[in-house]
Amino acid sequence: MYDEFKQLMQTELTEIGISLDDKQIGQFYQYYELLMEWNKVMNLTTITEWEDVVTKHMVDSLSLIKAIPELSTSQASVMDLGTGAGFPGIPLKIAFPGLHITMLDSLNKKVNFLKEVMKQLELENITAIHGRAEDYGREKKYREQYDYCVSRAVANLSTLAEYCMPYVKIGGMFISYKSGKMEEELAQAKGAIKLLGGKTEQVIAFTLPGGDAERSLICIHKLESTSKLYPRKAGLPGKEPLK
Repeated sequence: MYDEFKQLMQTELTEIGISLDDKQIGQFYQYYELLMEWNKVMNLTTITEWEDVVTKHMVDSLSLIKAIPELSTSQASVMDLGTGAGFPGIPLKIAFPGLHITMLDSLNKKVNFLKEVMKQLELENITAIHGRAEDYGREKKYREQYDYCVSRAVANLSTLAEYCMPYVKIGGMFISYKSGKMEEELAQAKGAIKLLGGKTEQVIAFTLPGGDAERSLICIHKLESTSKLYPRKAGLPGKEPLK
């Protein structure tokens, strides 16, 4: 199956302008095998067909290059918030090894999985931490320390902005991976984004290779420091999104 996996990866990544060597493709395959092995004992993903994992998790994660074309030569710092099984953080690190990546998730068992992936794939300058976005977003070590904060987490954009914007340096960007069309959600989040020191720079809409899955990357520029009022205490951003 490795040969088919390699062929599909190369074909779909070519469509978005990414080229990987054999070692990197091997790391992606090893990652897929670990994901399936651990998925038997914990809920990491409902997507399990290898073709779907390639397209809907791995290639989708790497579509960030549409928003940041210089990723292949970048040494930027990236916070992946609500990373789950490591998307997009692990694929970004494999494809763009110069990046310095921190992955945050609220479930410790998922963080343990990520640590095993990092160990097996021998990845460097990448860490996985267990905790809530609201707590780490107030810590000096993490607050406004990242060039980019990215998230594929499922939450409305106002909530995600409150989670993510505190991590971004002034001049950096929060980029939200979203499914489908975003006009209404973006309009509802406009006030929250401004309140948190940001401005929506662009929305990149595209379709994943080999299918009709619509995706959007919401690129929010950090113009000024986020007020110390945010993020609010744990639970509030989800229950009472900013307006």
